[in-house]
Amino acid sequence: MEIKIRTPQNFNFKRTVISHGWYGLLPFSLDSGKWLLTRVIDLGIKPPVTIVMAGRKGHVRVTTSRSLNERETAKVTRDARHMLRLDDDLEPFYLATGSDAEFGWIATQGAGRLLRSPTVYEDLVKMICTTNCSWALTVKMVTGLVENLGRESDDIQGARRSFPTAEAMAAMPLKFFVDEVRAGYRAPYLKELADRVASGELDVEEWLASPLSTAELTKQIKGVKGVGNYAAENLLKLLGRYDGLALDSWTRARFFKIRNSGRKATDKKIARYYARFNEWRGLALWCDVTRDWLE
Repeated sequence: MEIKIRTPQNFNFKRTVISHGWYGLLPFSLDSGKWLLTRVIDLGIKPPVTIVMAGRKGHVRVTTSRSLNERETAKVTRDARHMLRLDDDLEPFYLATGSDAEFGWIATQGAGRLLRSPTVYEDLVKMICTTNCSWALTVKMVTGLVENLGRESDDIQGARRSFPTAEAMAAMPLKFFVDEVRAGYRAPYLKELADRVASGELDVEEWLASPLSTAELTKQIKGVKGVGNYAAENLLKLLGRYDGLALDSWTRARFFKIRNSGRKATDKKIARYYARFNEWRGLALWCDVTRDWLE
């Protein structure tokens, strides 16, 4: 079946999909030739459903692998809106960057929406899997989690699986995260996170609507073992808070190239450059260093 979801006037499907590397991590997959973003959605008791999202003028077309009832349709629609950030108000960001000649393209191209997972838990697990390693290793770890613990979709093409729940991950021994996921030093962090969420001790989904200040919420997020400044600030961007720059070796190198004539610069200098965008500075930096991804 098909679901049509209306999009904001400034929404750019392509820019959103490739906004960062999540589109390359299961259960996402991207057909970059046809610009079709596939995703497996867990619906609870019934088998997961595979959806294919395509950008169209004024809407996103969502095609499902089977017919859905009213409750399932609402869940898929809600998840699609969440993943594509369709309810995020970026007008203040566009106003903040629109008057700057170097950043006016952001509003013109409808950039700034960062693809995210249906749950904060999945985003957090994946963020831990990006720390202190190559992207190839991140892909390997996430693939190991999905292929070993994800529930199989009813997709006729077969073999697609959902992202594992905290309960499924908590049921596995630490050895699984070491030997099968190849998580290395992150293995006990993933195990402990799954245990805390599955037991109800930690509710990471509440971070989406947390009344805490960004500083207080950052402290809470960093209370999860394996999450430092980089992971916390990147996760905050997926929660709609863009104060942090989330600097790493890649973003620093990009800044050196595009804003400092290839010369190294201190983190303080990088921070000063984007400071004029205030609470949007982290998003301004990210759009700046990834501008050529679509071009």
